Amino acid sequence: MQKKLFNEIGLALLRIVPSVMMITHGILKFQKLIAGNIKFQDPIGIGEAPSLFLAVIGELVCPILIILGFKTRWAALPAAITMGVAAFITHGSDPIATKELALLYLTFFVVIMFVGPGKYSFDRK
Repeated sequence: MQKKLFNEIGLALLRIVPSVMMITHGILKFQKLIAGNIKFQDPIGIGEAPSLFLAVIGELVCPILIILGFKTRWAALPAAITMGVAAFITHGSDPIATKELALLYLTFFVVIMFVGPGKYSFDRK
């Protein structure tokens, strides 16, 4: 019984802590977006504004859903894709030290897609 409780607490921490840290990046991008300052990198060639909008989705909206545990596996997918683009395209030629944060976030979100949100979430089963 105690092992199950620790597993559920571990899943909640795995969801919440990286998502809260990711939101700190997403808020800055959201502020740029609402201020109309769309100067942003265009790593996949869709334009600055759409790239900024998708980054806000992946770094702000989806982490909020992940924290709540609502549609968690689906919300982790755009967050993981955003971090994959950051690590392998935006910072693709940079040294590992520059892209390690994006790789860590990518790993967290992929693990969340695999294991799900756990008991302490809106998605609980």
